[in-house]
Amino acid sequence: MVLCLLAIVMKPILMALLFISASLAGCMSDDEASSSAVEAIFDYDPAKNIRTGMDIDFDGGASLPSGASLTYKWDFDSDGAYDDTGRTVTWSYPDAGSYEVKLTVSDGTNSNSQSRTVKVIDADAVDPTADAGSDSPMSDCDGDSVNSGSYYLTYICEMDKSTSNKNLLATTTIYLDGSNSDGGSSDEYISSWDWDLDLERDEDGDGDSKNDADLTGETVEWKEVLAGEYKIALTVTNGAGLSNTDEVVVYVNYVAKWNDFAIAGNNSNSPIDIDFSFPASQDLDSGNTIRRAVGELVYLKEDGDCTNVPGANNCRAKLDLYGFNSTDEEAGNTSAMGLDQRQSGDCDSDTDCVWLQFTGSYHFSESQWKDGEWTMTLRNEKVNDLEVESLIIRLIYK
Repeated sequence: MVLCLLAIVMKPILMALLFISASLAGCMSDDEASSSAVEAIFDYDPAKNIRTGMDIDFDGGASLPSGASLTYKWDFDSDGAYDDTGRTVTWSYPDAGSYEVKLTVSDGTNSNSQSRTVKVIDADAVDPTADAGSDSPMSDCDGDSVNSGSYYLTYICEMDKSTSNKNLLATTTIYLDGSNSDGGSSDEYISSWDWDLDLERDEDGDGDSKNDADLTGETVEWKEVLAGEYKIALTVTNGAGLSNTDEVVVYVNYVAKWNDFAIAGNNSNSPIDIDFSFPASQDLDSGNTIRRAVGELVYLKEDGDCTNVPGANNCRAKLDLYGFNSTDEEAGNTSAMGLDQRQSGDCDSDTDCVWLQFTGSYHFSESQWKDGEWTMTLRNEKVNDLEVESLIIRLIYK
C-alpha cells in the first residue's frame, strides 16, 4: 500500500519535470545550439588583387573548437552544392566578378557556416601606383633653410610663449597629398584613396594593418598631430578593383621659446625652480622615435639692480638646467659647467649660454630613463632674482 501511494505522488512530479525540460529545450534554436558547438572560420590568400586563373588558397584551420575532428565543405559559386572538401583547398575562377564563398564545418552532430565575398579581376588589368606624397617647409622656426626629401616634415613653432604656459602640448595640421598616384593605365581611374595613420593596428580586421581608412580622399587634412615621428600609408584602389599601397614618414618637430622673464632668488636656503614639461616618444615598435630634446638657456651675467655684498661678487649670475624623466629621476644637469664655459652659442659679452641635451637612443631608451612626460627645470641657487633672456626647448624628430 505504501509503495502504491509513493508511485502516485511521484508520477505528477516526474511529469512536471519532463514538461519543464522540454520547454527549456525549445528556448534554444537549432542555429544557436549548433553555433555554440562549432564555428566555421576561414581565410584565403591572396586576400586582394585576385586575378582570373589565379590560385587562391583557402584555409579553415581557425574553425572552432580547435583541435576537434571536423569536416570541411566548400561552396565556391553559391549554387548550394559543395565543390571541395578538406581543411585547406585551392580554387580559381576563370571569369571576373564577385563570388560568395561558403565554408560549412561539422563535428558529426552540429554544423556551422561562414560566407565571405571574393572579388576577382581580369588577368590583364593594370595595377595602380600609390604615391603618398611629401612636403617640407622652406625654413624652420629659426628661419634657417630646411632640407627636403621623400617624407613630410613640419614644425610647431611657439616662439614667444608666456610663462603662464610651460607645457609643449600644441598640435598642428598635416596636409597629405596623394594626387601623384596613378590609376594604372590611360583609361583607368582611382576610385578611392585610403590613408592609414597607424600601421600597428588592423582596425578593419582584414588582416592588413596598413590599409585602414582613417582618412579618405586624394588630399586630406590630418588634424591635431602632436610632435613625433609617424609612419603612415596610402592605399589607392582603381576602377578595376586593384589596389596598391605606399608608405611615408611624417616628422613633426617642436620649438618653444620663452623670452624676457625673471626667476626669483634663493632666500630660504632652497633653490628656486621653474618647471617646463614636454612629451618625448621612443616607441621602437611604431617607429615614433625622438632624436633629441634640447634646452637652450640664455641669461644676463649680472642684473642691473644688483648690489654686491662687500668682499663678494654675489651679482655674478649662475642659472642651470636640470632634466627629469616621468618618474622624477634626474637624467642630467648643467651645474658642473664653469662660468668660463658658458660663452658659446648665441652669447654676447653680457650673457651666459647653457645647453642641456637628451638623446632618443640613450636617455629616452627603455634601458635608461624611458620616454613619456619629461621636465626641463630652470634652477636658481643664487640669492638674487635673475633675468632670463630666453629659454628654448626643442623636440627634434628629424
